[in-house]
Amino acid sequence: MHIEFRHLRTIKAIHECGGLARAAEQLHITQSALSHQIKGLEDQAGVELFVRRSKPMKLSAAGLRLLRLADQILPQVEAMQAEFSSLRDGRTGRMHIAIECHACFEWLFPVLEAFRKTWPDVDVDIRPGLAFDALPALQKEEVDLVVSSDPEDIPGVEFVELFDYAPVFVAASTHPLAAKPFVEAEDFRGETLITYPVERSRLDVFSQLLTPAKVEPEAIRQVELTAVILLLVASNRGVAVLPDWVVREVKYSSDYVTRPLTGKGLTRRLYAAVRGEDRDKPFVADLIRLARSEARRLQAA
Repeated sequence: MHIEFRHLRTIKAIHECGGLARAAEQLHITQSALSHQIKGLEDQAGVELFVRRSKPMKLSAAGLRLLRLADQILPQVEAMQAEFSSLRDGRTGRMHIAIECHACFEWLFPVLEAFRKTWPDVDVDIRPGLAFDALPALQKEEVDLVVSSDPEDIPGVEFVELFDYAPVFVAASTHPLAAKPFVEAEDFRGETLITYPVERSRLDVFSQLLTPAKVEPEAIRQVELTAVILLLVASNRGVAVLPDWVVREVKYSSDYVTRPLTGKGLTRRLYAAVRGEDRDKPFVADLIRLARSEARRLQAA
């Protein structure tokens, strides 16, 4: 048998309506066309699907089996159609995010909380982009957005500006370097530098300051949480370099101070890397808008 979705809808409509006239009206076809469709389906099946001369029309045993099939399949088809419609309209989709900026967890969670309320049908997930190559994963459609401070020229990928931030030196208020108006690369010699557990190339203090100056701290201590980094700094167990907005947002203690890096200070820019074909999806554009809004709030804090 060659059963089409319209056949299943026909069986269901006649069963629910109890006759050809009302079923034809519900299906928006003529009664004659509906009769021909039933005859063609019965010819394929080789059995009668309806009990003839019954009012209202009743399904035969074979017709009831076809009705059970319709009850199983048609809801799944309708759900799929609704899902495709939502995808076309940009109401649903997937937003899997990789983060190359470790400190950005502090900033991203409020953004995602606002995002999920507006886009409840978008599947959101976060993957720390530290244990894999996030940008190649974006190209392969394994993730949908990468938060990065290092834009690259990658075919099919666009880097959308989010906000600028300043990496700042953080030390205990009693630390000798706290008396300086700004801190330079040479000042890190002999210091214990407390960092996130990230490779050096992804840490601003190394990529923007220490590595170009060929300066090595006396020791490096890796710590996962920002609050713990600040606790250790306040206890004079080492110094750190963090984004300015992170220090303002956490506000752990008054026992540490921040100083600019170099006399002019350093400025970095954070980007959202997305596939070019996804840039104009409504929920992608809204996530970027929310991210910029949260950044402005942090910078004003």
